[in-house]
Amino acid sequence: MTHCARMHPLIPPRWKVPDEFQERLGEKAGRQRAMHADGHLLLVLHKVPRPGDPERPARLFWRDPGGAWQSSEGGTGAGELLEHLAEYDRTIDAIEAQARTADEAGEFFAIVRAATPLLRAVRHLHATLQQARDSVDDRQLIAARDMAGELERTLDLLHSDATHALQFLVAAKAEEQAASSEQIARSSQRLNLLLAFFLPLTAAASVIGMNLKHGLDDKSQAVFWTVVGACLVLGLGVVAIVAAPCRKQAPPHIPEILARKR
Repeated sequence: MTHCARMHPLIPPRWKVPDEFQERLGEKAGRQRAMHADGHLLLVLHKVPRPGDPERPARLFWRDPGGAWQSSEGGTGAGELLEHLAEYDRTIDAIEAQARTADEAGEFFAIVRAATPLLRAVRHLHATLQQARDSVDDRQLIAARDMAGELERTLDLLHSDATHALQFLVAAKAEEQAASSEQIARSSQRLNLLLAFFLPLTAAASVIGMNLKHGLDDKSQAVFWTVVGACLVLGLGVVAIVAAPCRKQAPPHIPEILARKR
């Protein structure tokens, strides 16, 4: 008996397929796979996935023992299977066109996001067609398998190139930000040294400039320049202290760590 009275909702009613196919299919199509029984071949394939859509609509292809092909969408002939692959090919061509003009991280991210589910689907498609080829000797099936292999290689290279380009842009941006941060740090360090150098002189000028009797009002210019020179020398000392690198404690050697644990 090759036809079940209760047909599976995914299998068109007009198909006279073995009962085994009816039993092996679940409520949903599930993963892409090939089923072979009593000379019949059933391909459960996925339509082209869309970015952000977790659903994978199925498209079934049936080859009867006489070699005639039929599609679940009403088409007949092996050309329907090749058209299924051509739909993937057109989608890949559109992504390649985007990759040729992309030069920003957001554009490469969109390419990777679109290519990732597509690459996964094409890999499973290629594996399914290879499985079918091992079960049935059909020239159209061989052509479809070879076409799926070419699509997988093309999409793999496209996905890899887009991923590397995205990583390069991220690294270049990080390097640019690091250089900018280093420049800001150097400018801040120069400003801090300048402030440290004039800090004693500014403090002394503030104290001496107060309207209080400090005994230096009637002194000679030598006293004035002595105070200024002392403040500058003190400023140099403050600069030396500020500019001195921090000493980091060297980490203990491995033998010392083991000795402590004992």
